Amino acid sequence: MNKGAKIGISAVATAMLAVAGYGAYNIATAVGGGAKAGPRTVVAEAPGADAAAAGAKAFLEAWAKGDLEAAAALTDAPGDAVTTLGAFQQKVAPTAITLTPGGPATATPAASSAPSAPAGTASAAPVPDHQVPLSFKAKVEFAQTGTAWSYDGVLGMVKMSDGKAAVHWIPGVVHPKLGPGESIAVKPVTAQATTVVDRHNKALNFPSITAQLGQIKAPAPDGSATAGSAVVISDDTGKAKPETVFTIVEPKPAPPLKLTIDADLQKAAEAAVQEASKGGTLKSSIVAVEPSTGNILAFANAPTNGQNRAFGASIAPGSTMKVITSAALMEAGVTPDTPVACPDGTNVGGQDFKNDFPDAHLDYKFRQDFAQSCNTAFINEGKARLKNDTLPAMAKDVFGLGLVWQTGLSNFDTAVPAPKGANEMVAEFIGQGRIQTNSLAMASVSATVQSGTFRQPILIAGLPQTPAKRQLSADVLTGLRTVMNETVRTGTAAKLMSGMASGAGAKTGTAEVGNQAAANSWFTAFRGNLAVAAEVEAGGHGADAAGPAAVKLLQIGNG
Repeated sequence: MNKGAKIGISAVATAMLAVAGYGAYNIATAVGGGAKAGPRTVVAEAPGADAAAAGAKAFLEAWAKGDLEAAAALTDAPGDAVTTLGAFQQKVAPTAITLTPGGPATATPAASSAPSAPAGTASAAPVPDHQVPLSFKAKVEFAQTGTAWSYDGVLGMVKMSDGKAAVHWIPGVVHPKLGPGESIAVKPVTAQATTVVDRHNKALNFPSITAQLGQIKAPAPDGSATAGSAVVISDDTGKAKPETVFTIVEPKPAPPLKLTIDADLQKAAEAAVQEASKGGTLKSSIVAVEPSTGNILAFANAPTNGQNRAFGASIAPGSTMKVITSAALMEAGVTPDTPVACPDGTNVGGQDFKNDFPDAHLDYKFRQDFAQSCNTAFINEGKARLKNDTLPAMAKDVFGLGLVWQTGLSNFDTAVPAPKGANEMVAEFIGQGRIQTNSLAMASVSATVQSGTFRQPILIAGLPQTPAKRQLSADVLTGLRTVMNETVRTGTAAKLMSGMASGAGAKTGTAEVGNQAAANSWFTAFRGNLAVAAEVEAGGHGADAAGPAAVKLLQIGNG
């Protein structure tokens, strides 16, 4: 009784499984060696200890040999038993089974008429008066691994009408966690979802990033994940979660997905948009880009769920567009020291345009117009020097706005349409009209000024980067950096960026939107090898809401 029965069962199982339905045999013949006998039934009396032990031993030996008919005939439900044993043999497909009888058990498997326990819950019940529970140990081997699957089982032995003991059949005989309405089989299993790390291999568990993980379009990494295999118990209805009870071959996880993100900057970005949005009351986004590479070092949204506003918003950029308008004006002959008057108002086609400040500054040079964000100077000078298609061409050919970007996430490609008439043209000079963009694009604008070359932003190193058609001349690029630096030294960003003027440039912006009570707040800037843009819906002036958010990242820098 103490010796386990073990046999290589492939050949035996093949013969047994050829029996259609696993039940086409005579129970009386199987038990009695060919003599005719009446059907056996369970009696309401417990079998003796010796009879129970003998019946359990015989059942386990037959099952271990792969003689499924003989094993089923030693139960009180041969038809159900041979079906379940056959399914186990076919779907689990062990190379060998060792079944070792044990001693008395304190409980029996749950009755087959009881509701199925969730997969993973061992079914057990108090010992009925007419059953004798006996334990056994199972050792199941597989060709794919040298590690055997071992588990403890229980047989509820009942007395039959012929005086012999039989196994009370329930699915839990095969494995204690298998219940009615469930199946056990070897299935492919995969490793946990790929982890995401930053450029320094730090884990990225930030709300704005985790909200977008399922949308990231990454090339297959070297050493992709490979599935393993495991013995799995499944609910036949598919409603309950399958449970792995033994792993045969461990799955190989894919290497971590590495983003260009910097964890320190990302942490600051998440906090910055939460503060700028007043805890999510307003919508906000921020993006940080590395000018020398185009790598996206941080992006954050408030709220974090829903649209990836940082990449997908399609809103007017307000006065941050003056960076691109300035590039066009400088190519048309304007320099930072060109006198360009800043009147308190101007009229185009019967439409009045004003500044954010009441006074006229007729003695301004262009550097001051830019630094103080004088709308009227840009409108009058642009109308005099620029053509209808100049601004859309500058935006696309130099700054890459309107090209198709493959960043690693879905993004809205900025639209700077050819204006319909003079009024729309001058509105575009100051970032209004039909221009639509987002924080990602405006961060890229500052990055292009800082480096002198448009490098399409990417979230995953190695993604293709669409190039711009051309670069600005050295004189124009120097002039553009000069006026952006003037904004930091003496202009609308001076208070925010006090002490940061060396190697820095900025542009604040406000964008009027329909009947919205307050304008959208914008800010774009660079400092060293870091460019940032932020926006806050209905945040007001650029220096009031978006500016403080962007400056938090510029203070950290790109170390």
